[in-house]
Amino acid sequence: MALKHDDSKFSPTTHATAVIGSGTLGSRIALMLASSGGEVRLYDLNADQLEVARRYVEAELPRVVAGRPGTLPGRLVLSRTVQAAVADTWMVVEAIPERLDPKRKMFADLDRLAPEDAILASNSSSYPTSQFIDAVSHPGRVANTHYYSPPEVNVVEVMSCGKTTEEVIARLFERLPAYGFQPFHVLKESVGFIFNRIWAAIKSESLAVVAEGVSTPQVVDQLFQSVLGSLGPFRRMDKVGLDVVLGIEEHYAAVRPGIPAEPRQLLKQYIEQGHLGIKSGKGFYSDYEEKATTR
Repeated sequence: MALKHDDSKFSPTTHATAVIGSGTLGSRIALMLASSGGEVRLYDLNADQLEVARRYVEAELPRVVAGRPGTLPGRLVLSRTVQAAVADTWMVVEAIPERLDPKRKMFADLDRLAPEDAILASNSSSYPTSQFIDAVSHPGRVANTHYYSPPEVNVVEVMSCGKTTEEVIARLFERLPAYGFQPFHVLKESVGFIFNRIWAAIKSESLAVVAEGVSTPQVVDQLFQSVLGSLGPFRRMDKVGLDVVLGIEEHYAAVRPGIPAEPRQLLKQYIEQGHLGIKSGKGFYSDYEEKATTR
């Protein structure tokens, strides 16, 4: 199916977008999509989560817009139905939890409800889109657009579902920069994309040296800061959420035989104590309580 569009007439201020799922990444994607003067609709089954996302976007939007000269704040619309969220959009980004069956159902719904020329994109980091588009009648418009905790990191990796048209890939590369994103092309389907595959090796080995008693999270992070000048892996995992990290690690272990179990066991020990990272106030570090209670 050829998608009908005229990029010479495209503007974020006149072309609405939608994000399905208002969790940590969903709300941050919505923030960026609202930072160029346009309308972004945000859908979630959980009304309380939608309210948390609304407060986050409204609080952060002025700062993001101020950091991008020439842009204006857009409009965030909270939607209680998928149909209302996707009406008259050029792109829909799915950002629901990493479970295959809900994603299959959601993409079947999106294919049925979204405009026929809308791009259907998934933010999934664990599953290539080819694994959950069985019921999609027009897979040529489906792609992975995997975002990395915007607005702090404005990178998005764009990957085909195996049937994505070249036109759709080109359209994403033309339009995503208008929202402050820097797109990178993943040349073939890959579990974990480019950066995440490299990060997975760093993360796993960092967890292993702590699980084996070779080091501590604090020392590993200090080494990273001293040698590479970057945020250490344990601080980074606390930002992502240890439950999210474990889910990704479990998926890698299921599809890549031979991955050691000790790193996942260490994560489970922290999670069993309720230490999920920044969002719970404690993770590998315990200095987040004030942040968690004041968000």
